[in-house]
Amino acid sequence: MKSSDLQVKNTLHTVVIPFYIYAAISFLVATILLACSGTALTQHYFQPRLLAITHIMALGWGTMIILGSSHQLLPVLIEGNLYSRKLAQLSFILAAAGIPLLVYAFFIFDFGWPARWGGILVNAGVLSFVVNVANSIRKSQQENIHAIFVFTAACWLLATTAIGLVLVYNFQDNFLPKDSLAFLSLHMHLGIIGWFLLLVVGVGSRLLPMFFISKYTNSRLLWWIYALINTGLVAFVIMFLKFHGMHRLAVLPVAVALILFVRYCYCAYQARIRRQVDGQMKLSVLSVVMIFIPVLILVVISGLTAGASDRPGLEMAYGFTIFFGWITSIILGMTFKTLPFIVWNKVYEEHAGLVKTPQPADLFSSRLFKGMSVTYLVGFVLFLTGLLNSQVVLLNISSGLLVAAALCYNLNVFKLVLHERDHK
Repeated sequence: MKSSDLQVKNTLHTVVIPFYIYAAISFLVATILLACSGTALTQHYFQPRLLAITHIMALGWGTMIILGSSHQLLPVLIEGNLYSRKLAQLSFILAAAGIPLLVYAFFIFDFGWPARWGGILVNAGVLSFVVNVANSIRKSQQENIHAIFVFTAACWLLATTAIGLVLVYNFQDNFLPKDSLAFLSLHMHLGIIGWFLLLVVGVGSRLLPMFFISKYTNSRLLWWIYALINTGLVAFVIMFLKFHGMHRLAVLPVAVALILFVRYCYCAYQARIRRQVDGQMKLSVLSVVMIFIPVLILVVISGLTAGASDRPGLEMAYGFTIFFGWITSIILGMTFKTLPFIVWNKVYEEHAGLVKTPQPADLFSSRLFKGMSVTYLVGFVLFLTGLLNSQVVLLNISSGLLVAAALCYNLNVFKLVLHERDHK
């Protein structure tokens, strides 16, 4: 894979790298809080500490790194320039300021000014991102299915954060027909499916063949996946609001879309030119499989498996496998496929062809990456086992492994972003 394949028409490392740093620190903070949660992990999910961890993972970790990488990858997808660097920087500043306020508010369970201002700032940051994406696509001569995925996902993200802000105000003002807790499922699934899933499919269907060095493409199949996911989402919203109890049926078109996406990834893998698959891609491909774990848990929770819905920890396991499983695994893998190219372009682009330069993969530690991968996978499996069996000791041990994985990730990220050219 050549660095030029990810080179964009406008160098955005000064915009993109802060997102990666912020996300890395957020991941570490979330794992530390998880390790300090103890018996809270065996109780109901709606409690201050767990709400704080969930929003660190959803916003500080998943959303921030996706926002950053999207600013870098969007010009590749549309074969044009990003509309505005200032809007990109503004989206970072606003979201970076709002997320800690929200997390603090959840941690102390106070829905006063910290939660409200945090929500307002996050929404303003997301709106900046949506405007930037929309105008970038509008100005480009190359509108394609991948860019449409990104824009639609950004719109769903704005809907998610807007609903979240409404729920924050409703906790104290009570202007909705029901309390905020009744709408948490709507808020959560718009974010998971509309933002994370739609964007991962749209960008992943471009990046996986690129990094596999595969010529496979199937726009028709991607349009079907796009239609199924959005149909399921719209149906979910309508059924949730008007036919509550039937909204679980909306998972069917989304499940079909997931199966089609797995087929797309498999075809890209089979058509690859490079036969050897590196560790980063193995971890990213694993995330495609891991997405079915929360789907299976959701089926159990929905009562489709007789008697299994009474088992403790299922709701916790559902959220854990999404944020610490599927989303985290793809980020851990793709960080070290995308960030090295960004840093390489920053440091060596002007010297390419003039002096000997390292490969992007040489800029980070393979040892740290392997250590991160092993501790993460073992920690994930043990933690999930501990949740399903309410084993506090196992939860404490496995959460320590997840902290170790986050430390390895942070060390490698900072090794990358602090890299400088050897002038010898």
